[in-house]
Amino acid sequence: MLNELKNIWSDGNEEERRILELAVAAIHQKRERNSAFISGFLGLKGEFIDEEKQSYRFELPLTPFMHNSGGVVHGGILATLIDSAMGSLINRSLPPNQYAVTTELKLNYLLPGIGERLRAEASFLHRGHTLVVMEGSVYDDRDRRIAHGTGSFIVLSRNGRK
Repeated sequence: MLNELKNIWSDGNEEERRILELAVAAIHQKRERNSAFISGFLGLKGEFIDEEKQSYRFELPLTPFMHNSGGVVHGGILATLIDSAMGSLINRSLPPNQYAVTTELKLNYLLPGIGERLRAEASFLHRGHTLVVMEGSVYDDRDRRIAHGTGSFIVLSRNGRK
């Protein structure tokens, strides 16, 4: 395996070397922040948009990992960005003994994902005790909305009870 990695690094193209760099970054981020590997591959670092912590944003560079065979952002990546922004917002707003998981996700793809950067934003639509409904969008570096979605999340207790 180590020889194969060395061969890819020495004989591979720039895109292949960039994928290896992203894999290393994903491992480091997982170790440092205990996040999912996909967060590291995507370079997800989020922030609240407003003081009331009712909306959340990720800004990230577009990388070869995100492209489909047509050279635009893969639809699954856009879905992951929207789901991650919504999930991050709700989970950062819950007390430590609770967490939320996605129970439903609906997306509309509006424009192809191209450019240098993407921005994903999420906000609450309804906040119940066990069911939360959210919305999210992804924008390109020209501030065009390229995807929009809604999601439902169930709030669970870390001790196994609702």
